Amino acid sequence: MRSIRARILAVIAVLVIAGVVAWQLLPSDEVNSDPVGVGTTDEVTSLDPAGAYDAGSWALYSNIYQSLLTFKSGAVVPQPDAAESCQFIGQKLQTYQCKLRDDLTFSNGRKITAEDVKFSIERMIKIKTDVGPWVLFPSLKNVVADGLTVTFNLTARDATFPQKLATGAGSIVDRESYPADKLREGTTVEGSGPFLLKAYRAGQIAELVPNPRYKGALNKTGVPVTVHYYKTPDDLESAWKAKQVEVTHRELPPTTLAELNPGDPDLRVTEADSAEIRNMVFNVRPGSPLADKKVRQAIAATVDRGPLVSKVYKGTVEPLYSLIPQGYIGHSTPFFDAYPAPDPARAKKLLQEAGVQLPVTIEFGYRGGSEAYDKETQELRRQLEADGLFKLNIHSVDWQKFQKGYASGKFDAYTVGWLPDYPDPDTFSQPLVGADNSLHNGYSSKKVNALIADTLQYSDRGRTSADFKEIQAQVGEDVPLLPLWQKKDYVVSTKDVSGSQYLSDGTGIWRLWELKHI
Repeated sequence: MRSIRARILAVIAVLVIAGVVAWQLLPSDEVNSDPVGVGTTDEVTSLDPAGAYDAGSWALYSNIYQSLLTFKSGAVVPQPDAAESCQFIGQKLQTYQCKLRDDLTFSNGRKITAEDVKFSIERMIKIKTDVGPWVLFPSLKNVVADGLTVTFNLTARDATFPQKLATGAGSIVDRESYPADKLREGTTVEGSGPFLLKAYRAGQIAELVPNPRYKGALNKTGVPVTVHYYKTPDDLESAWKAKQVEVTHRELPPTTLAELNPGDPDLRVTEADSAEIRNMVFNVRPGSPLADKKVRQAIAATVDRGPLVSKVYKGTVEPLYSLIPQGYIGHSTPFFDAYPAPDPARAKKLLQEAGVQLPVTIEFGYRGGSEAYDKETQELRRQLEADGLFKLNIHSVDWQKFQKGYASGKFDAYTVGWLPDYPDPDTFSQPLVGADNSLHNGYSSKKVNALIADTLQYSDRGRTSADFKEIQAQVGEDVPLLPLWQKKDYVVSTKDVSGSQYLSDGTGIWRLWELKHI
């Protein structure tokens, strides 16, 4: 994710209106530091961390909220942030305890307590929004606050629990400012992260200034930054060319990325190995034309990833044949083993065995606003309709309506990208194919759920490899989703900005505090 850096003086502005006194921290006019402009096509679904589980929202959360734990750049083990210390208690890995720092305050000046941590986690699970991150905590039994100590009691072992707390799902909010049973509305936040949200206009900008009260894992809180949100990659490219932004991340058009020259003296180009993946997800609920496994297998036997890689994405992605991408423990290639090449004859035989009428009509949804996604969808339609086996009715939908649509089962199939929440293969299993998964496609497998539980037993993650391979083999058999591609991540900045290489480091955190003008 992404980051920024600079010192800022603060003054207390006291406003007295009709006898009501209010105050807030504002940056001093004496500071002479232009904000770094960052451009992205990611969207923020909600400013309330109980209401979003997407890359754009979590990128912002990692800068304006604090979690008990965080990740150093490139690390796989989290370290304390809002916490002074954290550890499992006992040998069962079912009790996790943290001691909160005693010098933390929210941006409104109120002191942070262990009760705020308890409140934040419990309200997220209670609200249980259809696009929220509550799915990361299926084994959480309860949270106990006692003084500065927060204790998480689990119903089953979960060696990845600390990593989950280090994500946007662990964001701490003010229990006196956020409603307990519904999402907070508006464009302001009460957080304790390295930045304050000075101004926000949905789909347009987020103005961030360093938080002078921040206490935690960071040694610096950066310079002011303005995040500019663009509807399409072409819009982002136009802004970049017009010098309206100095840093771009997620996502310039594929053709532009393919033509980038890392040797250009006027640019700083970071091409990072990434675990961003894209899947075609299938609605397996009863009544869906894809409820029958053989129909889904027929799609897997039809799709050719080659044209997606070469024609649509211009070589900036690689074909993916597994639930868990390359670079993670347990990666394997079950979809290549089972479907090494497009085979229309095999697909037709599978559909005949399923006893369905041809062509099978599919309501297909995807996030609109991207030329690459448009071309990807048309290429998939061409392949699936080429032999008269399938008929696709295409629905191009804006991001927030798209999320609501697939969560409610509106689409028989849809394509969606996925970024890791934390650096562990579990981030591709439980949230994608586990019980009550975030894809909301109705898939559940007792075998897969049992294997996921097995992987959570071990703090030594190397011992999980065989279980993750078995999970992928079962997913390759059931085909609740079809992996399409894995891509590298590109961050591009002008030569006048340093620190952009830290915006993509595999930890899921957007380190805006690392950016500065030079």
